[in-house]
Parts: sequence; C-alpha cells; structure tokens
Amino acid sequence: MEQPTPQLFVYGSLRSGFRNPAYEYLTRHFTLVGEAVVRGRFYHNGEFPIAVPTKADNFLTGELYQLTSPHEFPWVFEQLDDYEGLNVMPGEIPLYKREMVPVFQNARESLAWIYWYNRPVSGMEEIPTGDIMQYLQQKDRPGQS
Repeated sequence: MEQPTPQLFVYGSLRSGFRNPAYEYLTRHFTLVGEAVVRGRFYHNGEFPIAVPTKADNFLTGELYQLTSPHEFPWVFEQLDDYEGLNVMPGEIPLYKREMVPVFQNARESLAWIYWYNRPVSGMEEIPTGDIMQYLQQKDRPGQS
C-alpha cells in the first residue's frame, strides 16, 4: 500500500505572510496546498504566540504544504525539527514537539505534521482569534493592547 505524501501544517513564523528566512527553506522542499485549519488553541507566552492541541471545536488557521520529494522526508524534517528546537541536549525539554494531526481544508480532511508547543500554558494569556497573523495585526494597531 502506498503511503500518502507527507504534509506539513504551519500556523506561525513559517506561514508565507511572515517573511521569515526559514520560509525560503520551506518553499524549496514543499508545495503550498492552501489555507487550512486544525483543532487547537493559541496562547501568548510573553515573547511570541504558541499553539497547543485541543479536542474542542477551536480551530487554528494556517497553511498546508505537501513535501515535494517524499523520499527526502527524513532529511527535510530533521532540518525542520532543528529549526523548531526539537534537537536539544540530553536532559533538556524541547520547546516544541512534532505530531500528526487531522487538517481540514474545503470540507476535505487529511493528515499533516504540526509543531505544537511542548511546555505548560498555565498562566498564559489565551489568544481569542485562531489566526496568528490577524492577532499580530490587531496587536500592532495604535490603541490596541
């Protein structure tokens, strides 16, 4: 049985609108499928927004990408794991964890890898919107907190 081509869901700094230097890496190894959503919640950890999974009907907006060359999966994802801080020294806790999740796009469900925040969120401010870009745009407007 043929395995489906690996996909990646991004919701933060790797989205196309952020112009992060790591996005160039993403575009070399992945093809944009389009906007999609996953179940999750956003929080602000004091420095930047983070996401955690939920079973509730809270959805996070992001972009779905498909790996261009599936045979490169181990190498490509090792680089992304490094970028997301999964490769840590023994005894350290990674800042993020990579998991496979259901992704919803235009009434279609598929599976994709995602990087979730890997630390407790207690005491953090929950971000009411499911779209980090929208949240940051509102936050940067004069008169907004």
